[in-house]
Amino acid sequence: MNVVIRVNDEIKEKMIEYYKDKRRDKVIPYVVFQAQEEDTVITMYESGKVMFQGVSADVDAAMWGVQLENTKEAKKEKKKANQKYYNCNAVGSDEVGTGDYFGPIVVTACYVKKEDIPFLEELGVGDSKKIDDSKILKIAPQIAKKIKYRSVILNNTEYNEKYSRGTNMNQIKAILHNRVLYQLVSEEKPKYDYIIVDEFAREARYYEYLKDQPVIQKDITFMTKAEDISPAVACGSIISRYLFLKEFDKICDEIHIPLPKGAGRDVDTIGEEVVEKYGEDKLKEIAKVNFRNTERILHTMIY
Repeated sequence: MNVVIRVNDEIKEKMIEYYKDKRRDKVIPYVVFQAQEEDTVITMYESGKVMFQGVSADVDAAMWGVQLENTKEAKKEKKKANQKYYNCNAVGSDEVGTGDYFGPIVVTACYVKKEDIPFLEELGVGDSKKIDDSKILKIAPQIAKKIKYRSVILNNTEYNEKYSRGTNMNQIKAILHNRVLYQLVSEEKPKYDYIIVDEFAREARYYEYLKDQPVIQKDITFMTKAEDISPAVACGSIISRYLFLKEFDKICDEIHIPLPKGAGRDVDTIGEEVVEKYGEDKLKEIAKVNFRNTERILHTMIY
């Protein structure tokens, strides 16, 4: 699937910043950059057009393509439509760690009731990517005491095993979301208006990923930027980030090396240090080896 959108200078700069750690190395004429986000290749042209190519191209483009409909009327209608997903009883899930070379993938599902929303607003709950880690560490335990949630932590040994068997990142995410959602709904039996998932794959593809799972949670509403709309998804994002940070620190303490987050070039330098000190097997234990960082790290090593 190919999707092409046009962006203004403001959005262009935001995209350049957002995809800086996911860029491909090759240089293409008239192209500002080419990057890869999961299964989608993003190409920004000097003309201001951006092409998204891949199975989830429409989902990734929707993050930015909304700018094409950014009229006052569209904003008003969108705000009105989003209110029903905000001011309600909802189960929501979100994941953290899928873009980090080091550290696990964490997925959390949360149940937020209407009466919980003022409490969450007072804490400043929102997308964990927009909240600094010091605040995450402070508010996540307060949220966890107040609301029902279920989390799953997938370490990189397990991740690499799944990926080596042909399970791609989006399928892994679908399986983990399904697991925590089903656990929360079946065990707590919450009275919800909606089950909301931040859309990373089209609905049909999401359920296709789950075709071999023994139990499947249905009745899901998929939406882009759900963490900005649903307090339940936002809570899932925050608790996931909290658990990710705790697990990340454990790895750093274990190997006595401060690991960088993300998947930028600074990760390659530290990856080389890990291999030099502990060997290639340790890298496979603490890193997502399908990332291009692995190729760069091992390619530059001298044995």
